[in-house]
Amino acid sequence: MAEKKRSQWDISRFWQTLTYFEVIPLISNLQKLFTSHRTTAANIEKQANMKTILVIGATGGVGKRVVRCLLEHNYQVRGLVRDSEKARNMLGEKVELYEADITIPETLTSQMMDKISAVICCSGVRVQPVEDDTPNREKYYQGIKFYMPEVVDSPEMVDYQGIQNVIKVVKKYLSSGEKLLFDFTNPSADIKETWGAVDDVVMGGVSESSIRLGSEGAVFSGNVSTANSGGFASVRTRNFEPPWDLSDYEGIELRVRGDGKRYKFIIRCEGRWDGIGYCYSFDTIQNCWTTVRIPFADLIGVFRAKTVPEAGAFDASKVYSMQLMLSKFEYDGVLNPQFSPGLFSLEIQSIKAYGGKPTPEFVMVSSAGVTRPGRPGINLEEEPPAVRMNDQLGGILTWKLRGEEAVRNSGLTYTIVRPCALTEQPGNKVLYAEQGDNLRGQVSREAIAELCVRAIELPEAVNKTFEVREEEKEGTIDWQSFFANLKADRTT
Repeated sequence: MAEKKRSQWDISRFWQTLTYFEVIPLISNLQKLFTSHRTTAANIEKQANMKTILVIGATGGVGKRVVRCLLEHNYQVRGLVRDSEKARNMLGEKVELYEADITIPETLTSQMMDKISAVICCSGVRVQPVEDDTPNREKYYQGIKFYMPEVVDSPEMVDYQGIQNVIKVVKKYLSSGEKLLFDFTNPSADIKETWGAVDDVVMGGVSESSIRLGSEGAVFSGNVSTANSGGFASVRTRNFEPPWDLSDYEGIELRVRGDGKRYKFIIRCEGRWDGIGYCYSFDTIQNCWTTVRIPFADLIGVFRAKTVPEAGAFDASKVYSMQLMLSKFEYDGVLNPQFSPGLFSLEIQSIKAYGGKPTPEFVMVSSAGVTRPGRPGINLEEEPPAVRMNDQLGGILTWKLRGEEAVRNSGLTYTIVRPCALTEQPGNKVLYAEQGDNLRGQVSREAIAELCVRAIELPEAVNKTFEVREEEKEGTIDWQSFFANLKADRTT
């Protein structure tokens, strides 16, 4: 009976809501002069676009160049290194460093892998330079005398078992084709300034809600009342300016833990305060984490809980705002079957876009020549030293090939790069790629680093293995065409 009585309307909360979301034009213009929420919205989008890349072997000849290239492309970089002090002096303060050894699984911690978007693996066995007077190390290649280096690590442990160890761990954390929009487990001032309450106080009701941020996620909670013909509570983002373009994705994914009630997710493709919203209702299981996938195609155009068939399909190319709501009504006067007035609570860990084109999750720097030792018809006298001396170097190419096979069979999307002889030259020449492991030549470590970074950005690079060398001419590379011209591995 108490719910049917007229309750005191809180005009101050009504005014706070309108001013927070800039509904009143004059107040809105004044706020734009003195607040920074437009910058906040831009920061949220920037954070959503900024990926964390794990570089294995970050202090190696290719690895340190990969780190530098990633930073230049505005990635967050996490380096797996054996000596963090040495790495800090080499890589600088912007890189998040973890001491680990891929041959020791216990050192590959969940903290190291958490929230990474891709792995670029530049690991390899350590090679000890050899002095001139070292016995039995003098060799000749095409008439040139050189001293065969000493392999310090076990190629089997590093290039095969180590790769397997890494794959086993990172598979739990990588998910290609997703874009993290809001990470509520990593609360920030930008997120706090983006979300605010929109309750039925805007219609004369007395329901009240809020969103609280914590280390385990956000909590949308409050007290919903049907007094004064009300019956909804919600939290909503301020408008994204400019609107987000999610047209490359299929839908929105929520990670939530509820109280058994049915909630609504609302997303808008127009900037009006009281315009059409596109809705999706979802049920929760009490005290149980649930992943809710909301296809854009299943969104319903709604205006004030009434469906609008003529609204058309949702336009994911211009997303202005998002909203979570607990409402007495479903649509068109139908009651929410799981609704009851009183206290409620919905925890949210993340909001993602899903269904984008997959890009490589694991980029591996291998070596040209890995299939040649023991291959019929190969004249070892014409091969580079690493191929000729494979057995004397602990089977280094044999185990690199086994490592490649582990990557191809992992279920991860990948790119395997087989550079020819690596040099310290500038990476300003055109690259030439082939498949079949017959290519010879040389290529700059700098160019390989740039290639690896470009690979993680492009769907055309997915599940491809190739050899690469430099051409004589200098020039720029159309990376999309470079990868598109390569064939995907048959095993995929």
